[in-house]
Order: sequence, then structure tokens, then C-alpha cells
Amino acid sequence: MSRLLPTTLFGQTLLVLLAGLVLSHLVGAWIYTADRAEAVRAIGGYAATQRIANLARLIDEAPAEWRGRIVAAASDPTLRISLSPRPPPASPATAAPSPAARAIGELLGQQLPPSLADSLRVTVSGLFPSPTGGPPLGAMGGPFGGLPPHRMPMMAGPWPMTGSWHALHVAMRLPDGQWLAFDTALPEGGPPSSWRFLAAMAVMAVIVVLVSVWAVRRVTAPLGTLVGAAERLGRDVNAPPIAEAGSREMRQAARAFNEMQGRLQRLLQNRTRMLAALSHDLRTPLTRLRLRAEGVADPEERERMLAAIGELDAMVDATLRFARGEAAEPLRPTDLAALLGAIVDDMADAGLPVTMEPAAEPIVLECHPMALRRAIGNLLDNAVKYGGSARAAIRVSAASIRIVIDDDGPGIPEAELRRVFEPFYRLEDSRSRDTGGSGLGLAIALSIAQDHGGEITLTNLPEGGLRAVLSLPR
Repeated sequence: MSRLLPTTLFGQTLLVLLAGLVLSHLVGAWIYTADRAEAVRAIGGYAATQRIANLARLIDEAPAEWRGRIVAAASDPTLRISLSPRPPPASPATAAPSPAARAIGELLGQQLPPSLADSLRVTVSGLFPSPTGGPPLGAMGGPFGGLPPHRMPMMAGPWPMTGSWHALHVAMRLPDGQWLAFDTALPEGGPPSSWRFLAAMAVMAVIVVLVSVWAVRRVTAPLGTLVGAAERLGRDVNAPPIAEAGSREMRQAARAFNEMQGRLQRLLQNRTRMLAALSHDLRTPLTRLRLRAEGVADPEERERMLAAIGELDAMVDATLRFARGEAAEPLRPTDLAALLGAIVDDMADAGLPVTMEPAAEPIVLECHPMALRRAIGNLLDNAVKYGGSARAAIRVSAASIRIVIDDDGPGIPEAELRRVFEPFYRLEDSRSRDTGGSGLGLAIALSIAQDHGGEITLTNLPEGGLRAVLSLPR
């Protein structure tokens, strides 16, 4: 179930808002339907009461020979009127009339003459029949006795309309002894919803959803900007700062991010300046040592001293190049297949055993091309020095671009696969000690890969040799 839920902040916030919207609409529809049904029953009961009172007065005041014709003319499917010498059957529970029956009886009693009001009988029938086979539920003395009253503005006194009653039965005795009875069906609340109501709810829902999407997107959009800026910073520390816009919290986050980027830039600049100064200061004593070593009479001892001084000089140069690995080279679209092919061709022209599997099509990536050229060159150079040869290929997937370099060397012990990326770390047993390397080639290549948001992994091949994979995100 959790896999179906959104994982982004935008999706989760929008889901909560939509769930609240649906719940509020359902509750509002239920309240509207109940209130509408209650109002319809109240108005219908009042109208039926007025009609019964008017017809009762008319029949009471009319001559006896006219009453039958008036009853026949006034009766219709919605109001049945009858005259009978005997009273209608009384409910067995007349001792406790329901609030609805009492309210209708009081209203009729106020509008009828005393001769009719004294013998008035009012019965209210419910919507469902009694399970015991007795009178309908809601009849006089039925289950409405404990319901709360509902006050109707057009009437004085309580008018309880809550419940499922829908039929009204009124009987009264005329002065000549005949009983006048009225039976009418009160209107129901109608269908729970009409197309107009559903259309109004749908329009409101669409408006609320659109406003919610806009509001949530406006709140969460700066987070996407912050994520993009963090990714750019990982590739280029000199990327432009982000705009401090949005809510107060987002402005504070953007300001803190820009301040952090500024501190990183100053830190790297200070490190580069320090190493440059150190390199400059070391070159002077190294030059003096070289001049003194050239004056040594013993040729063998002189060569050993000059070799040691040259190694120190190379280490100084490599350290300075490593510190300047974060130089502000601009990002630009580059065909990596063409870049790898050019490096391989240059090394092959120099007589090195380097080959490349042809790429099927151009593979363009926005990168620092000179830095990547240096990283790929270091990996190929290591493969040739320690593995005897290098075979390069480029692999493309939806998420990444991988440059794969295999060699035929002895490989690297599993415990050392990560340590070889440490600056100045060199393997002494499985790698030649006479190569003259400074131990910075893989460290520089890894730093360049990480500046592009990528990684370098080393793996021993089952058939022998080492595989280096430079992975870059697309």
C-alpha cells in the first residue's frame, strides 16, 4: 500500500489537501441533504396543516347537504377526505402523542373553531412499518416521543421535523355527530442530490484542486531549485549563487546555501594559493640542491642525487596540479566518445598498446572536457604501466555514461581497491616501484569524477587483469 503513496513533498502535501477536500465535501453533502429533507418536510407539514384547517372550516360552515359534494370535490390523490358517522380507528398508543403530532395538533387547534378543536385527533405515520405488525412507526405515541424539537420560523412553538415520518392523519367530529377525516402524504426530502448540486460541488472541487496545486507547487518549487543548486555545486564550486526568493524559510535556506558556497570557494582558493606558494618556495632549495649535486665528482652518486631531486620536483608539480583540480574550467557540451577516441589515438600514436571499442553514436554530456581528459588519461596510463595494455569502451544507459578500461596486469588485492585512491598511496608489492609515479594519478582522476557527480570503481576480472570504470550521471 505504501508503494502507491507519493514519495515527493509535493505529492504528499497535495494528497493530504485532496483527502481533506473529499472528506469535507462528503460531510457537507450529508449535512446539506439532511437539512434539505428536514426543511422540505417542515414546509410540507405546514402547508398540509393550513389546507386541512381551511377545508375543515369550509365543510363545518357549509349546509349538511353540501358537505358530501365539497368532500368529493376537494379530495385528490394527495389529500383524501371522508365523512363517516363513526370515528376512525384510534391508535392503541394514544396516551403519549409524538412531538410531531402534538405540534400539528396545536397548530390546527389554533385555527379551528372550538367545536372542532375539542374532538381533534392527529396521527403521524412513519416511513417504515412496525416489525410487530402494529400501527406504523411514528404514529401517535410512537418513537418520536424522545426526539429533539425543530423550531420553524413561520410557526410559534416547536415543530419537530427530524425523523422518517411522511403521512398525516387528522380526524374531528362535526357538530351534527359526523366525523371528518383527512389523510395526506407529506413530501419527502427528495433525492439526496440533484445534478445542479453535483455540478456545484464539482466546480468547487476543481477550483480548490487547482488552487491547491498552485499553492503547493509555489511552496515546494524552491526546494527543487535548492536541489539543483546543490547538484551544480557538486560539479562546479564556482557555479552562480541561487536567488533568495520564496517564503521566509526558503530565503533563509537559500542565503545559508550561498554562504556555504562562498566559504567553500574561499577555502579552495586559500588551499590553492597555499600550495602554489609552497611549490614556489620548494623550487628554490631544489634548484640549489640540483646545482650542488651536479658538482659531485662521483658519477653514480651524482645520478642518484639528481634522481631524488627530480622525484621531489615531480611530486611538487603533481601536488600543485592536484590542488588545482577544481579550477574554474567552464562546463560545455562535449562528445565523450570523440574525447575518448582522441586520447586513445594520441597514446597509440606514441606507441603505447591502447585500443578502443568504436562507439555507435555521439555521446554528448555537459562537462569540464580538459579535466575529464586528464582523468581518462590517468586511468589509461595506469593500465599501460601496470597492466601492459589498455582496452577502452564506452557504455550508455538511461541514467549514466560509463567509460570502461581493462588491462592484462596482475590486478590489485581486494583490501587495497579503495586505498589506491588515497593521495600519495602506492602499492609496493603488486605494482612496480620503478615507475616513478607520485601516487596521485588515481586520486586526481577520482576527484575529477566526483566533481562531475560521478565515481570510479576498480574491479579484478575473473580471467585476470583490472577493470576501471568511470561513471558519470546523464
